[in-house]
Amino acid sequence: MADTSKQYDEVIAYCREIFCNKAIDYGTAWRILRLPSLTDQIYIKANRIRSIQEKGEAKVAEGVIPEFVGIVNYCVMALIQMEMGVAESQEEVSMEVKTVTELYDKYIHAAKDLMMNKNHDYGEAWRQMRISSITDIILMKIFRTKSIEDHQGNTLVSEGLDANYYDMINYAMFCLIRLVVEKEG
Repeated sequence: MADTSKQYDEVIAYCREIFCNKAIDYGTAWRILRLPSLTDQIYIKANRIRSIQEKGEAKVAEGVIPEFVGIVNYCVMALIQMEMGVAESQEEVSMEVKTVTELYDKYIHAAKDLMMNKNHDYGEAWRQMRISSITDIILMKIFRTKSIEDHQGNTLVSEGLDANYYDMINYAMFCLIRLVVEKEG
């Protein structure tokens, strides 16, 4: 599992750099988004990945890697929003890059800790899965998240929104490890 931890860290660095650079370019305008809006952004990314997988090509130059990065980063944004709440004013929207980066690190490292524990129990089964299957699981997690949102976060026996965002992060990270680090496909 040391290999997985190292590979995960490589992909974290890749996603984090994009997140931080976008925070410099755009600020934290995403702080105005409600959770369902973030979930819909994640859906758009996952749906595009599936469409490209099914069609075998992308008409827009960007392939699936930026979309998996987007899934990771939008999930982290959702977790931040769950902690901080939706910004109600321009003043609340703006966050220092240092502050938002610290929050990013907090949630991405929590996701990694969860992955390492689950990876131990599941014996790295994700390495035997097709990337298309992992994409389908991400889409299923999105639909679960939408259902929980439609029920105002109330569940009877299911995990909450945060668990689904963490799972989507980790499934997207598995795909990125395979595509970026291992250069599969």
